[in-house]
Amino acid sequence: MNMKKWLAAALTCSALALGGCGGSNNDQAATAADADADKVYRVAMNAEFAPFESLDSANQVQGFDVDLVNAMAKAGNFKVEFKHQPWDSLFPALANGDADILASAVTITDDRKQTMDFTEPYFEITQVILVPQGKSIKSVEDLKNAQRVGVVTGNTGDFAASQILGNNSPKIARFENLPLLIKELESGGLDAVVSDSAVVGNYIKNNGDKGFSMVAVPDFTVENYGMAVRKGDSATLNMLNEALKQVRANGEYDQIYSKYFAK
Repeated sequence: MNMKKWLAAALTCSALALGGCGGSNNDQAATAADADADKVYRVAMNAEFAPFESLDSANQVQGFDVDLVNAMAKAGNFKVEFKHQPWDSLFPALANGDADILASAVTITDDRKQTMDFTEPYFEITQVILVPQGKSIKSVEDLKNAQRVGVVTGNTGDFAASQILGNNSPKIARFENLPLLIKELESGGLDAVVSDSAVVGNYIKNNGDKGFSMVAVPDFTVENYGMAVRKGDSATLNMLNEALKQVRANGEYDQIYSKYFAK
C-alpha cells in the first residue's frame, strides 16, 4: 500500500472510530433517559382513612389521595405504584428508602419538616370532635370532663388531644387505625373522638342514622395536608409541585374534590 492509500485508510478508520465513540455516548445518554422514564415512584399510604385512602372489596387502594396522585402522575408524565401499610411504618419507610412519596393525609407540621420535605399544601382541614348520640360535648372544656377520648396513634388528633388532656392522660385511648377507633365509638366505649374534619364529616355523611354529631371548636387551628418526600429530594419534590400546579390549573383537582366532598 502506497503512502497516499495508507493515509486515506487511516483517516477513514479514525472517522469511524470517532463516530463509534459518539454513538456510544448517545446510546448511554438514551439509556439513562429511558431508565429515568421507567422509574416508578413508590407511594406509601395507610389506606384506613376514608375518604382520603381506603381499600375496596378487592383490596385495592382508593380515595381522594389516590385519584389526586394518579392525576398528577398523568399530568407530570411519571409513574407511580401504591402500597398500603400501617400508619406508624410510613415515616420510617420514607426515611430508609422503601418509599419515595407519602400521600396519606399527612399534616404538615414543623416537627415533621425537620426530617422530611413537603409539597405545597393540597388540602385544608382542622381537628374536630366526633360525638355519639347521648353525649353532651360541645367544647374543649366538655372534652376535659369526658372519661375516654379516642384518637389514632400518631395522627394530628392524637397531638391535639394530648395538648388538651396531657400526653400521658389516662383519658386518651389510642388506636392503631381509624376503623378500630370508630368501632369502639360505635360500641359505646368512647365518649368522643378527635380527628380530621374531612374524615369525620365523611363518616357522618355515610352514617346519618347513627345520630353522631361533629363539633368544631376554635381551640383547634387550621392545618394542611402535604405529600412528603425524603429530606433533600428536591427533584421529586419539584416534580410533584409542578404536577399539583397543573391539575389545579386544568380543573382536575376540583373534579376529584367534588367526587369525594360534594354536599
